[in-house]
Amino acid sequence: MKSAYEIAMERLAQAGGGTKKLSEEQRARIADIEKRYEARIAETRVSHEGQAAAAAPEERAEILARMAEGIRNLEETRDREKNAVWEEA
Repeated sequence: MKSAYEIAMERLAQAGGGTKKLSEEQRARIADIEKRYEARIAETRVSHEGQAAAAAPEERAEILARMAEGIRNLEETRDREKNAVWEEA
């Protein structure tokens, strides 16, 4: 008797949505993308948090909002790059 997982995987494969396998080169590219964007996000945090610490209280919220927007943009770009690699698989 098959488990629910096995049945679901069979149905997924029949629908043409089987799991994709990445090559070693693609895995390395995704790891590089992760590393690059992790560093850029950390750099953005350090920069903006330093500015916020030195800023007047009324400017802090604006600086932190810019930081959040910058991080969100970096994360979206990172995800697009990773998805492009996955689409090659």
